[in-house]
Amino acid sequence: MYGQCAHIKNLQTENADLPNNSHMLAVSDLSFERYFERVFEPVSFELNAGALLLITGSNGCGKTTLLRLLAGLLEPSEGKLHTREQPLYAGHFPAIKDDLSVEENIRFWMKFMGTRKAGQMNGLCEQVIEEIGLTPVAQQEGRTLSAGQRKRCSLARLLFCDEPLWLLDEPYSNLDPQGIAMLDRILKSHLKAGGACIMTTHGSLRPEGFDLQECHMISGRERYAGEAA
Repeated sequence: MYGQCAHIKNLQTENADLPNNSHMLAVSDLSFERYFERVFEPVSFELNAGALLLITGSNGCGKTTLLRLLAGLLEPSEGKLHTREQPLYAGHFPAIKDDLSVEENIRFWMKFMGTRKAGQMNGLCEQVIEEIGLTPVAQQEGRTLSAGQRKRCSLARLLFCDEPLWLLDEPYSNLDPQGIAMLDRILKSHLKAGGACIMTTHGSLRPEGFDLQECHMISGRERYAGEAA
């Protein structure tokens, strides 16, 4: 892992016998405990190719923890996770190196992750930088970028990754309206090509113009407080 991104090579899940052949991922009564307490109440859902699932809930309810479980970075305490696809996990902290320029960061990710378009790396890198709107700052070091520019640079790998399943943690944070529109275009193209995505969000930062599923999470402490009342 580099920063807040994981290119998962060996996902430890049950890859066979998915409940339905069309499901890219299926979760049944999944939960996670920390210090002998549930971080969130058990969740269940299924995700097909071409589908978008939005994970919502209050701060601290376990949205990021759930994504890390789906990515194979944590082991669930209860429940089952079935997947047939290797996911790309992108955390909410931008995965860029401050000492590298925008172009160098993107070239690093192309080599590190690998891509079927490796033979077109020079042209592809320029195309990616243009698509994310960072051509004017392509040679600037990561440390000099604004929060929104850093987020754009971090999301650039979505344009050349081969993974059909994306796990995105608050991808809209720090993006301006143009950046949000950029991400929506990338996401719509991915779904149209048969990919799938699970993303977390809170507040008003939600994907617009998508047919989506929604999973609202409840933290273990919220459930306990409700029962005590």
